[in-house]
Amino acid sequence: MKQGIHPDYHKVVFMDSSTGFKFISGSTANSAETVEWEDGNTYPLIRVEISSDSHPFYTGKQKFTQADGRVDRFNKKYGFTDKNAAK
Repeated sequence: MKQGIHPDYHKVVFMDSSTGFKFISGSTANSAETVEWEDGNTYPLIRVEISSDSHPFYTGKQKFTQADGRVDRFNKKYGFTDKNAAK
């Protein structure tokens, strides 16, 4: 690997702005804000809009859209019914 061409990889704390959830991870991102972590060290703080703590997929509050196919949507739109569906 060439020296001096890669960004500095270091530990940073990511904080979910909506829930306050914090986790530490390695990153090349920098920040002027710092926070003291549980281990007593000070790390840069990166604020994120959404994380696994607030994302609907991970919290179980995900809304599923109806997954009808094209033919079903066409039939609903124009009032057609499937004669074989009742059998």
